[in-house]
Amino acid sequence: MAVEQKITVQDPVCGMSVDPQTAKAHAHYAGNEYYFCCSGCQSKFIQNPEKYLNHAPTKSGLVSLGSAPVGKPVPPPAIRKPQSPAAVEYVCPMHPEVHQMGLGACPKCGMALEPREITATEDNSELIDMQRRFRIACILTAPLLILMFLDMFPSLRWASSTPTGWLQFALATPVVLWAGWPIIERAWASILNRHANMFTLIALGTGASYLFSLFTLLFPSFIPASFRAHSGRSPLYFEPAAVITTLVLLGQVLELRARSQTSSALKSLLGLVPKTARMVDSSGRENDVPIDEIQVGNILRVRPGEKVPVDGVVTGGQSSVDESMMTGESIPVEKIVGAKVTGGSLNGTGSFLMQAERVGSDTLLSQIVRMVSETQRTRAPIQRLADVVASWFVPAVILAAIVTFIIWAFLGPEPRLAHAFVNAVAVLIIACPCALGLATPMSVMVGTGRGAMAGVLVRNAEALELLERVKMLVVDKTGTITQGRPRLSTVRSLREDISESELLNLVAALEQASEHPLAAAILAGANERRLAPPRATAFQSITGKGVRGVVDGHTVLFGNRALLEDANITAPDLLAQAETLRSSGQTIMFVAVDGQPAGLIGVADPIKASTPEAVRLLHRAGVQITMLTGDSRRTAEAVARQLGIDHVEADLLPAQKAEAVKKLQSGDRVVAMAGDGINDAPALAQAQVGIAMGTGTDIAMESAGITLMHGDLRGIVRAMRLSRATMRNIRQNLFFAFAYNVLGIPIAAGILYPFFGLLLSPIIASAAMTFSSVSVISNALRLRKLEL
Repeated sequence: MAVEQKITVQDPVCGMSVDPQTAKAHAHYAGNEYYFCCSGCQSKFIQNPEKYLNHAPTKSGLVSLGSAPVGKPVPPPAIRKPQSPAAVEYVCPMHPEVHQMGLGACPKCGMALEPREITATEDNSELIDMQRRFRIACILTAPLLILMFLDMFPSLRWASSTPTGWLQFALATPVVLWAGWPIIERAWASILNRHANMFTLIALGTGASYLFSLFTLLFPSFIPASFRAHSGRSPLYFEPAAVITTLVLLGQVLELRARSQTSSALKSLLGLVPKTARMVDSSGRENDVPIDEIQVGNILRVRPGEKVPVDGVVTGGQSSVDESMMTGESIPVEKIVGAKVTGGSLNGTGSFLMQAERVGSDTLLSQIVRMVSETQRTRAPIQRLADVVASWFVPAVILAAIVTFIIWAFLGPEPRLAHAFVNAVAVLIIACPCALGLATPMSVMVGTGRGAMAGVLVRNAEALELLERVKMLVVDKTGTITQGRPRLSTVRSLREDISESELLNLVAALEQASEHPLAAAILAGANERRLAPPRATAFQSITGKGVRGVVDGHTVLFGNRALLEDANITAPDLLAQAETLRSSGQTIMFVAVDGQPAGLIGVADPIKASTPEAVRLLHRAGVQITMLTGDSRRTAEAVARQLGIDHVEADLLPAQKAEAVKKLQSGDRVVAMAGDGINDAPALAQAQVGIAMGTGTDIAMESAGITLMHGDLRGIVRAMRLSRATMRNIRQNLFFAFAYNVLGIPIAAGILYPFFGLLLSPIIASAAMTFSSVSVISNALRLRKLEL
């Protein structure tokens, strides 16, 4: 009879294999059915399916286990030779859905697009062009300001005469129509795309000033008396149009300079990669070759003081390597034969040979830059508020300008229409929504870049925002709290005829043929004691209980209590000792020789040296800690008691970990989960904020919103500091942007005139508008100096 093959599919969010018949959740999208390990993965998928499917389209929605995880994009080359701007994809920092090949401006907000990929070399052509336009605008605007100054004195009021008017026209026209052409282009694009923005308002203000002045110059007799000054002259507004254009160009220059600094952290990471590497050929000769020519398998020499060129493994020699640029830890790490080394890290005083394992875009450094670049294009939930306000803002400002004109035209002092015109233009100019739009993305860009320098990689802005609200942290034990590498701790013999070394030798002989996770620890312990285990015969593995075999003519049993009971072996003293050792966090296995109890072996997974400090810092920050583990409750409680962890749940399967996280989320509690293994992936996906240890598996890191490169719980403290500082910075920016517009628009409309006789010049309004945008970016740049 044919056996029905069990079909499994892949969870498109976390990459776990799922049986469709027993899947916790499923969703229908684009004619396909997708299955999930937990409801957390389902909800993430429903919110943004394309995020997980764009790079792995399937016809059936069922992905075989041999394929790459759905939603895991193929990393684009992050380190590459310089390309022409036309060959690079650019994206809007405020509207990630807007992208194009080559330089340009966003049709929605008008902001300059940025390259999707961060490269070590930067294209500054737009900044150079804007600087050139600004310099020429300054040269031509300066005489206009002199004429305006002379017009303030009655004896020198000749600036509005016809010859001088034509001089103003000659000076202002190249400023408005050539230097300010990018402003006009972006304003026209906003009208065509029906997305009014700051450039729409600026173009309306400067265009109205320039065209009115030109009309006055050509047809002065058509100007109504209500526009004329007491002297009977028709006013010209060439200088406000030119000065406003020049100030806007200044703002663009300052903004482009400041925005280029937001990715400085990533550029400095890319700059760590050396241009050449010293390759050793098969004959032992050494030659310097370009970094692009290195291939997987090449043998490279890293000399004292040099940077490691690519990711690989040490094959000869030893040294200490500074990996602080990846992990944030300043203490160099010792590297011996077999140790992994990371491209970009700095070698110390020793020299070693290494074999290249990952090169080009596959290196850890490239993946970090790619991940952070993608994160900088994601949107934090707090951005929705700014989006809603911005969508109504420009139409409201245009309406406010119209209302201002009408009020001044009917109720203002003479010349009424002149006052109405100037104040309406001031309202259009000062009400720039740019600061509002920049408030969130600039802080996210700088914050995530600073995090990358400290070994905290943020996969999306939502995780960064939610982390600030976390008061419950769930952690796995093995590999997260502990080192994840069990070590032999205890060897006790009950028989006088068998020494502890002989007992360990017998057990090591059996474990040579075993695949149990504890086998490596026992064999390593035997090797440290320089034992030479003999070969075991008649080896038998008993699932869930232990192993048996014959060693040097003796029948040896090694396993848990159930194994002894099956063999009718009783040892009360041995069991009592085992309970005492388990209370210290050890995993205990029993040994019987020739049907008699012989002793016990204790294996422990040492707690990371940094974990106690991390737990103290988290408690000080008001965070409760719950440990979830598949280990025995006695061992888990011993570890928790030693560290002061608040809650413990033990003997859990991977699916049960996700359910435990779900229970903790009751009452709208925001829960973060930290883990490093495949079995942690469902729980990481279920938590609002998943935190993966960089020393763990790829699936765990794909399921998490934040990855800690050092694999150390102190990184969570750094991540929380980063989250709180970034969110505080965003709120400061939003407050400043809102307050600026709430105060600026009424003042520009002339609310102070009845009380103090003050009116805001459009030129001053333009300067204030420029200051608002630059101040928001400058505030965001403060995050680069954040202490983590």
